[in-house]
Amino acid sequence: MVRDNLEIFSARRALEALRSGVPNGDAVSILGCDQSEVVSGFEKILNDTANGTRTDSSDTGMLVEGGFGSGKSHLLQHLKHLALSQNFVCSSVAISKETPLFSLDKVFKSVVDQGLIPGRTGQLIEEVSHGLNPETEAYARFFVWANSEESGISRMFPASLIVHERTSDFELKSEIEAFWSGNTIALKKIRDGLRDMNQLQNYSFSRPRANEFGLQRLRFVSELIRAAGYNGWVILLDEIELIAGYSLLQRGRSYSELARWLGYVVDEDYPGLVTVGTITDDFRGYVFEEKGDRDYIGTRLRSRGDDLLASRAETGMRILNESRLVLREPTLETAQATVDRLRQIHSTAHEWDAPHIEAQIGGATFQRRMRSQVRRAINEWDLIRLYPDARPDTEDTDFHHTYTEDLTLEQETGEELEGSIESQVSSQQEESKEN
Repeated sequence: MVRDNLEIFSARRALEALRSGVPNGDAVSILGCDQSEVVSGFEKILNDTANGTRTDSSDTGMLVEGGFGSGKSHLLQHLKHLALSQNFVCSSVAISKETPLFSLDKVFKSVVDQGLIPGRTGQLIEEVSHGLNPETEAYARFFVWANSEESGISRMFPASLIVHERTSDFELKSEIEAFWSGNTIALKKIRDGLRDMNQLQNYSFSRPRANEFGLQRLRFVSELIRAAGYNGWVILLDEIELIAGYSLLQRGRSYSELARWLGYVVDEDYPGLVTVGTITDDFRGYVFEEKGDRDYIGTRLRSRGDDLLASRAETGMRILNESRLVLREPTLETAQATVDRLRQIHSTAHEWDAPHIEAQIGGATFQRRMRSQVRRAINEWDLIRLYPDARPDTEDTDFHHTYTEDLTLEQETGEELEGSIESQVSSQQEESKEN
C-alpha cells in the first residue's frame, strides 16, 4: 500500500510538471528521453572528463537547438540526472534579466546558487568544502595547482584555502566559503587567519581587479570540486536565445562568454567543466540575418579597441552557426509512444483507466512541438475524467519569440559598471590602509 501511494504521488508530481511545461525529475524518469544523439554525445563528454582524456573543444560541451516546445528543458533535466548519477556536480540556470550571459560574475553566482551535489542536499560550496580531505591525492594536486603561477589565480585564493583547511574558527570558514561562492571578504580576515597559523610571511597577495574576479573564481571552484572527489562540474545554460534582446555590445560580450563556457577560448582550460546550452531554432536567423550580428559586432568592438573581445565574440557566433546539435523531430510513432506513457501516468495519478488518445502530427510546425502533444493529452483526459460524455477537441496555435531589445538592461549595466569601478577603488584604498 505504501508503494502504491508513492507511485500515485510521483505520478501526480510528474503530471503537474508536464501540465505546466516545466518537467521535473519524476517526469523525466517516467518518460525517458528519445534524443539519443545528444545523450550519447553528452555521455562521451562525461566519460572523457572523468578519465582526463579530453582532447579538444568538442569534448568540453555542446550547444543544442530546437523549436519552442520541442523538449529542450526535458532534455536538460535528463542530462542533469545523468551527470549526478556519474558523480558530477550539476548546475542548471536559465539565462534571464537577472542572469545575463554577458556578466560572468552573475552567471557564476547563479550556477553556484543552483548547484546540486550527488547524494547531498546542501549549498554547493558548503557541501564541497566539507568533502575536502587534505590527506587525499586529489586535494594535494589541487593545493599544488592553486599555489602555482600556472593557475592564473590571485594568491588570495590559496591563502584562503590554507586558512579554511587549518582554522578552527567556524565563522571564518563560513566567510571563506561565501567568498568562494561570489561574495566579498575583507583581506584582513584572511591575513589574520594566516597570522594565527604563522603563515602570513608565505602569502603576499592583493585583491584581483574587479573584471578578473569572476574568471578566477570559476577556475578555482571548478578545481575545488574535483579536489573534493567529484568528476567535474556540469553547467546547463537554458534559453540562451534571450540574448537577442540585448543591445549590440551586450550581444557581443555574450557571444564571447558563450565561447568561454563551451571551451573555445585559447589559453583558458577548465579540465573538469562541462557546459550544455540551448537555443531556439529561429534565434540564429534573427540575430545573424535580421540584426546582422556577424557583419557588425566584430567591426564595432574593434572600433572601440576591443580586438580580443571581438575575436572571442566571432568565435561564439561561429559556434552558434556551425557547432550546434539540432533536436530530432518526433515521428508519429515516437509521439504516440509518448502519449501512451502519459496515459499510464494519468491512470496511476488519478486511479482510473484513461482512454486511448491518438497522437496528432499536423504540419511541420506542429510536429516540432512535443509540448503541445503532452498538454493536449493531459487536458483531454482531465475533461473526460470529470465529464465522461465530453469529446474535447484541442486547437493548437504556433508560438514565436519576440526578440525586443530591453533598454532597461542597458541602463542597469551602466550602473553596475560604475559600481564595479567604485568597488575597485574602495578595495585599493582598503589595501593601502591594511598595508
